[in-house]
Amino acid sequence: MDNSLVIKDYEAAVVGAGHAGCEAALALSRLGIKTVVFTVSINSVALMPCNPNIGGSSKGHLVRELDALGGEMGKNIDKTFIQSKMLNKSKGPAVHSLRAQADKADYSREMREVLEHQENLSIKQAEVTELLTENGRVKGVKIRTGLVYITKAVVLCTGVYLKARCLCGEAITNTGPNGLQAANLLSDSLIKAGVEIHRYKTGTPARIDGRTIDFSKMVPQYGDRPVIPFSFSTDPEDVQKEQVPCYLTYTNEKTHEVIRGSLDRSPLFAGVIEGTGPRYCPSIEDKVVKFPDKDKHQVFLEPEGLHTNEWYVDGMSSSMPEDVQLQMYRSVPGLENADIVRNAYAIEYDCFKGIQLKHSLEFKNIPGLFSGGQSNGSSGYEEAAAQGLIAGINAAMFIKGKEPLIIDRSEGYIGVLIDDLVTKDGIEPYRMMTSRAEYRLLLRQDNADLRLRRKGYEVGLISDEQMKELENKESAIRQEIERLGKKIVGASKEISEFLTSIGSTPLVTGVTLEELIRRPELSYEDLAPIDPDRPLLSDAVREQINIEIKYRGYLEREMRQVSLFKKI
Repeated sequence: MDNSLVIKDYEAAVVGAGHAGCEAALALSRLGIKTVVFTVSINSVALMPCNPNIGGSSKGHLVRELDALGGEMGKNIDKTFIQSKMLNKSKGPAVHSLRAQADKADYSREMREVLEHQENLSIKQAEVTELLTENGRVKGVKIRTGLVYITKAVVLCTGVYLKARCLCGEAITNTGPNGLQAANLLSDSLIKAGVEIHRYKTGTPARIDGRTIDFSKMVPQYGDRPVIPFSFSTDPEDVQKEQVPCYLTYTNEKTHEVIRGSLDRSPLFAGVIEGTGPRYCPSIEDKVVKFPDKDKHQVFLEPEGLHTNEWYVDGMSSSMPEDVQLQMYRSVPGLENADIVRNAYAIEYDCFKGIQLKHSLEFKNIPGLFSGGQSNGSSGYEEAAAQGLIAGINAAMFIKGKEPLIIDRSEGYIGVLIDDLVTKDGIEPYRMMTSRAEYRLLLRQDNADLRLRRKGYEVGLISDEQMKELENKESAIRQEIERLGKKIVGASKEISEFLTSIGSTPLVTGVTLEELIRRPELSYEDLAPIDPDRPLLSDAVREQINIEIKYRGYLEREMRQVSLFKKI
């Protein structure tokens, strides 16, 4: 080989700079590994080709855990969100999940800036066409121009780009999302190296010109006040800002008639689509066929950003032809005059069977080759980022000759996600859900730092200062719970009248403040007027105190179950 075509400047290569690739590249470089990350377009770094939001039910847990370990996604959405809501607040803390609508252009730009300023990291706009191996081990990668990069580890974060093709009715284009270049050569090289590949499908709705939407026919959806940040490192004061509303409307029988009358032109039902789609994020035509008893389906109109008129039509993903899409969208209240900026489409792509991977996300039969993100058969930005972080960390551990970081199912949603991917022969794109986590009361999004920050510190992604903050938080929680368990309030007339005034029952004997907090109708905050000795504590600490006391019995039972399961 011509030595002028061989680059030996890097120890690790990351293929792809989507949400997984960004986390993998940052983890490797921050751990001192000289890293190069390849992307088909530098303008697509951390691209949000589908819904411009981060978090949501169970996905918010992943982002919080990723942040606790030293990842970037939580910090980036805190800088670029335009609306934030805590979901499932009417339910218990196990299923509370943060969700933020992003300005998609700002999100990508901010993440790219982080990568560009990261020490030990180089970004290259190039298509990787070949995986290089020697004696069954990773040797590096080759790009389309012929240059060879010799590395000790490679992390595949190819997302939906491998042999991608987009379908909009009869119109089929061999491109990646948003018309970006597909990666058409790497799949064959991976198969040659012994990687088993299969075909999945996902899709996205149309984008509508906001000037043609009648929002008066829709129900506005507002963000929370105050805003709770995703990252444990973000000062809550920094995220209190004006938010942009989203809007709720519904499909109707007219919408469904348009769809049913055009199913013969749908690639999904005409057999044109070969890949398996996500069961939990179906297209609108799939919903109409599978749920014929439903006379309407929810549709959320969500802004793509502050500097564009494009609005995302959440709930109406489709691969119908363009003329059918126009009829379909214009049948929805508020969209009667809708002008489509970008058509909805389905996208098919090559991905890998997760059972080929170890829990470290290294391929079992190819030492030094790791994979993270949608290429492992998952769906969603958050699932991708979480895997990218773990794959990047473990590629660094591999290069350094250290033990990999493995998150157990009982330690985090990340552990559940990876365990499901690598032990179950998936038949559809995997989506994280709270119901998949057996120990979800232990694995709440509010305590992700208490569960996982030490692991991030041991790996090397969490600073001494961040670790000290965690220890101070743990100490504050412990000391206050001890104080509440000793502080007794008597059954005086004043105390009884206070309790009655806030909807509780009077005391007949003295009790501790801890016992009062256990009452279903009371909380730590409620008792402030009768507890003048309480220290000044942060919102996060007060939240942990309340949950620890109220759910102690359930938490202890789950911990016993974890212990028994590990023993078995």
